[in-house]
Amino acid sequence: MKLEEALFEARPYVEYYERLESLVRQLWKEATDEKNFLQLLKEEIERAEEPFKTDLRIFLQKFEGLER
Repeated sequence: MKLEEALFEARPYVEYYERLESLVRQLWKEATDEKNFLQLLKEEIERAEEPFKTDLRIFLQKFEGLER
């Protein structure tokens, strides 16, 4: 599963892994499709404070990198 892969790839680079994992799983459940998931994730990035904002960006980069 793409979500699992991206979490695995991001894990060594993020400071708050448990918080990140919990949030992205919740967004995945709420999302209607992958495009909506990315939109929700980007909205969370806008609201987040550092250093968690960086964790979210790292996850987003890993998730989007799996599409290539």
